Amino acid sequence: MNEPQPPLIIFSRHAQTQMQERGADEAEVIAAIRSGTIEPARNNRMLYRKNFQFDGLWRGRSYRIKQVAPVVVAEADRLVVVTVYVFYY
Repeated sequence: MNEPQPPLIIFSRHAQTQMQERGADEAEVIAAIRSGTIEPARNNRMLYRKNFQFDGLWRGRSYRIKQVAPVVVAEADRLVVVTVYVFYY
């Protein structure tokens, strides 16, 4: 018996820009989608959230946790990441 493959994850240009500006990488976004919590967002989109141990500096301030929260549109054969929010605690 074959296990179903996880859906393909595509990153929009906007999402890539936001990831760079906000300090997230593709691996964190994929982990948030695959194993984070999920909640409905506007316009039939889904928002995923996952906390990562950070223990570092972001823009001159020290934080312990980084939360990565991608917003995703589900299409028939793939998930499209349309933007990514990042919160530091």
